[in-house]
Amino acid sequence: MIDLNTLELPDLFASLTAGGEVDRLLEAAFAEDVGDIGDITSQSILPADRSGTAVVASRQSGVIAGLAIVPAICRRFGHDDGCRLLMRDGERCQPGSELAILTMPLRDLLTLERTMLNIVGRLSGIATLTRHYVDAIAGTKAVICDTRKTTPGMRTLEKYATRCGGGTLHRIGLFDALLYKDNHLAHLAADELAHALQDAITTARARYAMRFAEVEVDSLEQLAAILPIAPGLIDIVLLDNMPADVLRQAVAMRDAHAPQVLLEASGGINLQTVRSIAESGVDRISVGAITHSAPCLDVGLDIRV
Repeated sequence: MIDLNTLELPDLFASLTAGGEVDRLLEAAFAEDVGDIGDITSQSILPADRSGTAVVASRQSGVIAGLAIVPAICRRFGHDDGCRLLMRDGERCQPGSELAILTMPLRDLLTLERTMLNIVGRLSGIATLTRHYVDAIAGTKAVICDTRKTTPGMRTLEKYATRCGGGTLHRIGLFDALLYKDNHLAHLAADELAHALQDAITTARARYAMRFAEVEVDSLEQLAAILPIAPGLIDIVLLDNMPADVLRQAVAMRDAHAPQVLLEASGGINLQTVRSIAESGVDRISVGAITHSAPCLDVGLDIRV
C-alpha cells in the first residue's frame, strides 16, 4: 500500500481523488446550486455570447489549498482551457494574492463562482489552521495528524488540505488501517486485553492490506499491558486525553519496553497546549480541530470585462 505521506502534493491529489471524489462532489454541489433550471439571475441579464475574465484572489493571509480542483470545475462547463493557475497548493498567500485567472462566458463564470470559492476557501482554511499547529511544534520530533472528523463527502479533499498545510495523513477511513478505540475494547477485562489484541491484529494483518495497526489507551496501566505484545503487531499507541506530565511517563515506558512503537497524543488539543504535548516526546499529535473547526479563508472572484 502506498505511503501517502511520501507523495508530492500533485501526486497525492491524484491518488486521493482517483476514485472520482471530485466529480461526485461537483455533481452534488452544482445540483444544489442550480437545480434543474440553472442560474436564473445570470441568464436574465447577461448575453449568452458575452465572455470575460475573472481573477480569483485571496482576501487574507494563509496557506492555499484546493486550486487543483479549479481546472475540473472549468472543464465541467466545457472550458478546458479557461483556467490559468497563478499559485500552487501549499503556498502561502497574502491579502490580494492572485491565485488564478478564469476566462469564459460571463454566465458560466458567475454560475461556478460560489461553488469554486466555497471549496477553495474551505480547503485553504484547513491548510492554514494546520500550518499554525505545525509551526507551533517546530523543532520537536512530533508531527501533526488529521482525523476522520471531516465533512461528509469531502474526506479526501480535506485530508489533502492538511497535507497542503504541512500536516501528516492519518488513516483515510475505516478500511485502510486498524484503530482499536475504547469502545472496541470496553468488553474486555484488563487481563484479557493483550491476548485479545494479539489475536485480532494477527488475524487482520493476514486478511487485509493496511497502513498500520493502532491501539488507544487511556491510562498508563493499559499501556503497560500492551507494550509486551510481540514486535511488529502494534505500530502506534494512541494516548487519549493525557496531560503532558503523564505523556512523558508514557514515552519513558515505551522507550524502555517497545522502542519500535510510535506514540500518538490525542484529545482536546489546541494551539495553547500543543507545544507542551510535543515536547513530552510523543511522535504524533492528532488534532480534530484542523478539519472540524477550521474557519474558511476569505477568497474572492472579481470580473474584469
